[in-house]
Order: sequence, then C-alpha cells, then structure tokens
Amino acid sequence: MRSIPFLLLLVGAAPQAERDRSPGDLALSPDGTWALSSNRGSDSVSLVDVKGGKVAAEVAVGKKPFGIDWRGGTAVVANWADDTVTVLEVAPPKLEAVATLAVGNEPRGVAISTDGARAYIVVSGDNAVDVLDLKARTSVARISVGTEPWYAALTPDGSRLVVGNALSGDVSLVDTASLKVAATVPMKGRNLRHVAVSPDGAWAYLPHITDRGAPTVLQNIERGLVLDNRIGRVPLAGGDREAIGLDTKGFGAGDAEGVAVSPDGRRLAITLGGTRDLVVITLPAPFKAQPGEFLPDELLRDKERYRRIPGLRGRPLGCAFLPDGKGVVVANSLGNEIQVVDGDTGEIVRAVPLGGPAEPDLARKGEKIFYDAYRSWHEWYSCNTCHADGHTNGGLYDTLADGKYGNPKKVLSLRGVTTTPPWTWHGHETDLSRVLQNSFTKTMARGGLNKQELSAVLAYLKTVEFAPAPRGLPVDAVMRGAASFKEKGCDACHAGPTYTTDEAFITGLEAPDDVYKGFNPPSLRGVTKRGPWLHDGRAKTLKEVLLQHHRPLKLSGKPDFTPAELADLLVFLRSL
Repeated sequence: MRSIPFLLLLVGAAPQAERDRSPGDLALSPDGTWALSSNRGSDSVSLVDVKGGKVAAEVAVGKKPFGIDWRGGTAVVANWADDTVTVLEVAPPKLEAVATLAVGNEPRGVAISTDGARAYIVVSGDNAVDVLDLKARTSVARISVGTEPWYAALTPDGSRLVVGNALSGDVSLVDTASLKVAATVPMKGRNLRHVAVSPDGAWAYLPHITDRGAPTVLQNIERGLVLDNRIGRVPLAGGDREAIGLDTKGFGAGDAEGVAVSPDGRRLAITLGGTRDLVVITLPAPFKAQPGEFLPDELLRDKERYRRIPGLRGRPLGCAFLPDGKGVVVANSLGNEIQVVDGDTGEIVRAVPLGGPAEPDLARKGEKIFYDAYRSWHEWYSCNTCHADGHTNGGLYDTLADGKYGNPKKVLSLRGVTTTPPWTWHGHETDLSRVLQNSFTKTMARGGLNKQELSAVLAYLKTVEFAPAPRGLPVDAVMRGAASFKEKGCDACHAGPTYTTDEAFITGLEAPDDVYKGFNPPSLRGVTKRGPWLHDGRAKTLKEVLLQHHRPLKLSGKPDFTPAELADLLVFLRSL
C-alpha cells in the first residue's frame, strides 16, 4: 500500500499541492525486481516494483535526500539539506523509516559495506566521509578527502572506497581497514559525479568535464575548446586516470551524471542529464591518458560498441543495470519517474511515475531550462554545468560577463542570487533579467529567452537557497570571529545579513585592461565552500585570501590578523 505522509492534512488547513518527486539516485535489489529512489523534491524515498511498474510504498525522510544505497533489509539515504541520514527497513512491498542520524555538513553519497555493518556517508560540506556503525547507529570515524566530494562506491571485496571530489577534481582511494586515504588520483577535470566500480575491482568509472580554457564563442564550443564532457576511469591497483570524450562533432554530451557497470563487466551505462540521453558502451573501450576532444571514431562507427539512446526526456541522473546486463534502470529527476531502458534496442520499456503535479509551476519550468543543454550551442553544456546545482563548479571561464574576452573569471555561486544585487564580479549589472539574457545569448551562444521563459528562470533562481551551515561550531569562536570581522572593517564591504553591498571597490587585484573598474564583494554566505577564491581563483585557501590578498592593513588600515584572530575568523565564516 502506498503511503504519502507529507500529504496528510491538518483539520482546517489549506490543501497542500502535490510535490514533484525529482528522483536523483536509486538502488536496486539484487534480483532487479525492486528499486529505491531518493526523491529530492518531496523529501521522500519510494519503493518501486520495477517489473510491475508501480510504486509500492513511499515514506518521508529528511530534507532534499540525495544519494541512497541498499544492502539486505537495510537502506540508507543522505539528506543534504538537514545534515542527516535516514535508515530504512526494506521488506518489499513494505518500507519503513526507522532512524534518523546526524552526520556532517551537506551529505550526498552513500555506500553500504557488503556485510551491511557500515555506511560510508560522503559529507561534501566537510570535505570528508563519515563512517557509521549501522548496528549501533553511531559514527565511528571521519576521513578527510578532497574538496566537495559527491559520490562514492566500494570495491566488490570492500577493501577500497572510491570517492569522487567535484571541486578539487580528484579521486580519493580510501583503505577501509585503516580508514585512511591510500592514494589520491587527479582526474584532470571537474564536476565529478556518480562512481561505479567494475565487478573485478580493477577500475572505477566517473563522468566529469574537462576545462579547455578558450573563450565562449560558438566556434570554440563546437570544437570542444571551451569544455569537454568525458567518462574517466581510475586503475585501483595504482596508476593515472584515463578517459574517453563523450561529445561528437556537432552534438555535445551535456552534463554526464550517472554511471553503472553491468554485472558481467562488459558494459558501461552513462546518463546525460543535459541532453536527456543514455549512453551504452561495450568494453573494452579506447580509454587514453590524452583522450582528445571527441568520442573516438572507432566507437562512433560501431553500433555494437556504442549506442546513444535519446528520448528519455526530463533529466536522467542515477542509473543501475538489471542483472541481465541489458536493461538499465534510470532515475529521471525532471520526469518524476523511474525508467527501464533496453540497452540493446534503445527502447524505454517501462516508465514508472512517482508522482507530481499535473502541470509544472513556473519555477519548475525554469528548472527545466536551467538544466537543459539544448540551450547552448551544439548542446555542449547547460547553466548547471558551471553553476552546479545552482552553486559553482569552481572553474574559470572566459565569457563576456566582464565586458571582454581575455580575463577568465571564476564561476559565481547562484545561491541566494536574487537577493544579492548587483551582479557579475564587477557589479556593473543591476538587472538580473539582462544578466540571464546575456548568459544565454553570449556564454551559451544560442537564442535568448522569451518573456515567459525569463520569468520561469527567475522563479527557479528564487528557490536556490544558501546551503545549511555546519552544526556544532564552537559558539565562543564564532562570536570572537564576528567581533574581529567588524573590528578589522570587513563589514564595510561585506555587510549583513547577506554579507555583501551594492558597491564596487578597488582592491588592487584589478587587471589593467579591465573594462569595469573595481569588484563587487560576493556574499560571504557559504564562502568556505567556494574554493578556489577571488575572481581569478588565485587563492587556494581562505587563509591565503586573508593573509595576502585581503589583508586588513591593506584594505582598511587596521592591524593584520593575529594567528588566534584568524582561527576564530575562519570559524565565523564557516558559520555563515
């Protein structure tokens, strides 16, 4: 029986609108007959009868559930917006939430050990993995990894945990016996997403992008010189990463997100969230250390080895192979459904609706535009590619947002963007609608938005909120840091409550040929999660910003920070 706790009405309360489910990740039972989906839009998990094509149960969990994993009778889902995980008992067709456990900041990925004893929770806001004892339901360790990890996967023998770090662009290989990072492998890219390990434990596969650095004009976009979409692999016995380009000439592969390896290790499945496709590659494939801009010709010419399946609609994200190695189950976020795709024929053999409004509201329409790579020249990227989930991917791109090409600027976060005017690094734009139009016509090099589309994107951006601050920060240190922040004059440029102003300031970091003079201070809300720092990413740490580029003595004439003041200030900034 399907239950929807969040739709229960209080006496006298106005009816609550049906919510988009927006599934982002899924986990399958070993026989492939059942699937669990984490529904980011409705704060719920659904138990889906894959063969029967229906939802058997749905339970409420924490806010914005992200990654999910399932072993035996236990599943764990990470709740991104409230720093918890929900433990679920699964006995199909029954599903029950049995515990909520506090974990680190911004939990995303989940991997449960094969014996079901431990859960590894990727906490992206803490750049770490929290290790939970599922029997005792307590945290037993925290492992520091790279910057902003998203997902993780275990090797079949459980000896290694593979963690993809989206901002630092590398992979952490964790020894699960010692609970320490055994190796770090650079991916030579960013936007690392789902992780899949081959059945023999030899390789870990991760979709990602690689920045190429050329200005965002259509000739560069179509040649793969702005960025490339790729599938990479890391040898787990040691060695450097290899990759394959996914873009084809004239047709990009915007926003590669999910990845799965078939049970026999012969096939890869990759979801393209921006172009709404599923790619199926038969292994072995020509992975190389220097993969080039495009999909290798030998794959493109061979339909038995490479198939790009269109027509999934929505936004396909997490995926998993059925036991037969032929069918692929896909979590389609903007479609509000779970899809079963035949990897041989390309047919969508089943679509299971999870629930949602009969008609999308204005913000949902804007969300679809934001994640649509068809809005860019040759479908190479979407708004989401650079502003990952409405935040930033940390990259530098050479756009006309600063008035000229030649001075690449770091991608600004869109969290709270509608409440923090003016816009762009130089603060020369006071009309957010005009900023959006310029992004679509210039940065994305395709057609602008009509009036209705513009209203929709603005409505969506209003829903992109600041991420939750970490819990448990030392109150005394936060208060001392706040006092030091004011004493040194930092609040002259970064005034609360958004910790910015509507002015531009000369900081000494300007380029001589800048079209616009000075910089508008970005909001400091969430500043500790936006590395590297400053307009050109020159500062690799916030300490570097405060000790070198934005010293109080230089900017306000106040004495520079003592080591104790700096330590407290960093805690205060983390609390914003």
